[in-house]
Amino acid sequence: MARIVQKFGGTSVGTIDRIRKVAEWAVKTRAEGHEVIVVVSAMSGETNRLVALAKELHPNPFSAEYDMLLASGEQVSCALTALAINSLAPGSAQALLGNQIGIRTDSMFSKARILSIDSDVLQATLDRKQIPVIAGFQGVDEKGQITTLGRGGSDTTAVAIAIAAKADRCEIYTDVDGVYTTDPRICPEARRIKSVTYDEMLEMANLGSKVLQIRSVELAAKYQMPVHVLSSMSLESLSSYQLREGTCVEAKSNQSVTHSGPSMEEALVTAIASDVNQVKVTLKHVPKRTDSLAKVFTALAKAGIVVDVIIQEALSETTQALSFTIGKEDFLTAKAELGRMQTGGFAEMTIQDTQDLAKVSIIGVGMQNHPGVAAKMFEVLAHEDIAIELVSTSEIKVSCLIAKTSNQKAVQALHRAFGLSA
Repeated sequence: MARIVQKFGGTSVGTIDRIRKVAEWAVKTRAEGHEVIVVVSAMSGETNRLVALAKELHPNPFSAEYDMLLASGEQVSCALTALAINSLAPGSAQALLGNQIGIRTDSMFSKARILSIDSDVLQATLDRKQIPVIAGFQGVDEKGQITTLGRGGSDTTAVAIAIAAKADRCEIYTDVDGVYTTDPRICPEARRIKSVTYDEMLEMANLGSKVLQIRSVELAAKYQMPVHVLSSMSLESLSSYQLREGTCVEAKSNQSVTHSGPSMEEALVTAIASDVNQVKVTLKHVPKRTDSLAKVFTALAKAGIVVDVIIQEALSETTQALSFTIGKEDFLTAKAELGRMQTGGFAEMTIQDTQDLAKVSIIGVGMQNHPGVAAKMFEVLAHEDIAIELVSTSEIKVSCLIAKTSNQKAVQALHRAFGLSA
């Protein structure tokens, strides 16, 4: 029998009734002879409520106190889920917080990274034939301060726990039944992908897909941990545990979706991703020194800000313009960091309106050795009269920064053009 980590998202534990269903599923899984470890997110909407409370009191609340506040959401759902399991099978579950399970992190509050996990407590709980119910999203730093892993961080907790426990797989239960070729809310013709590679899922998570947190995919890829994305919305209809159809994230995809075409080696695009959470930052009159870029991006990196598309443009013999994109959630922190740098030689700084931009991307491992994929993307957007502001590429993706108002039209057109529509 298998050792399985089952992670349940906010909607899966969003009500007392849903928590009961999660408890029943964990008990059913254990009844089949499997060892079960449960990881839970905060109840749906709870984290947003706590964030709103913090921002009523402080415009930029990211700190140790902020993480302590946000971590309380997972503590509630963790305790409730363990109570629900124990009501079905007395004494069979133990609730464990991040510090109790030994999840050690750095001190980057609200974006902490896991350094290590002490598996002794976890193993001892399993040896007692209990189900560990672990609060996701949280850990402690070397000073014992509570830290959180960023939005969606419970996915990272689950994968990290699966690795530390040497589990056979990690199951991520959400309100959708898998990963789709694009967001079904934007394109109704989107289809569920049966299997996707770690590399493809990394790009999808990075480029706007909200199904899995990108850091959880990075961990899964590094340690080759199979991750299954499944729906928790119909668990009550199953009389016993079974691994149902969803999307498997693994080293090599197996018939991700069916593509038609005259050639076996036709350029393969697996998915279309989009992200309207984009800010374009432009720094003007940056000195043309060999260390200028290093100073800018080192300062942003130290603040925990991930930069995506980067474009340089010469303005004169001594100055240059630098444009790049960041997530909207990093806007205030980036503005503060760059403002401090202005006194060091940046004569002008402009930041484009955060509401006006979207990033649309095509993704697929089959693109690596096929020329013309980017050209086709540009042709499709040109045909739809959609202007491109910035372009970023890798071996398996092409991303274009466009007007937010054109996002839906772009996604639908690209989905059709690359043969992903049903």
